[in-house]
Amino acid sequence: MTSLDDLVRLRRARDTMDRDYAQPLDVPALAAVALMSAGHFSRSFRAAYGETPYSYLMTRRVERAKALLRRGDLSVTDVCFAVGCTSLGSFSSRFTELVGESPSAYRARDHGAGAEIPACVAKIHTRPVRGGEPVRIEEAESGTVS
Repeated sequence: MTSLDDLVRLRRARDTMDRDYAQPLDVPALAAVALMSAGHFSRSFRAAYGETPYSYLMTRRVERAKALLRRGDLSVTDVCFAVGCTSLGSFSSRFTELVGESPSAYRARDHGAGAEIPACVAKIHTRPVRGGEPVRIEEAESGTVS
């Protein structure tokens, strides 16, 4: 069972990942933010949030990458580095795993149907889902998403 103090510290580390996703973050650095050892931090984070710190960070990076790719003015490589990834291959693999299509295919697809949807709503309906079917903005707009 994770203590309330640990949850507060874990939230601090998670907020760091949300805010500084483009920075080079690793488990030791995040554990330092949470004032925990790296091992305790990793175990506690997984227990509290259901995924590893690395998995959470990569999901945030892919989420931000989707927004940049929808704009269409940056290359996939530029987006990869803009969200803090250092390997185009790893970025593309994780993006494809979470979104269901490659970053290039996602960028090339027409995103005009979702242009009318406020960003805060689009973020909820286009959030990468691990182990589930990704929701496309067209589905969110048509109301076919449960």
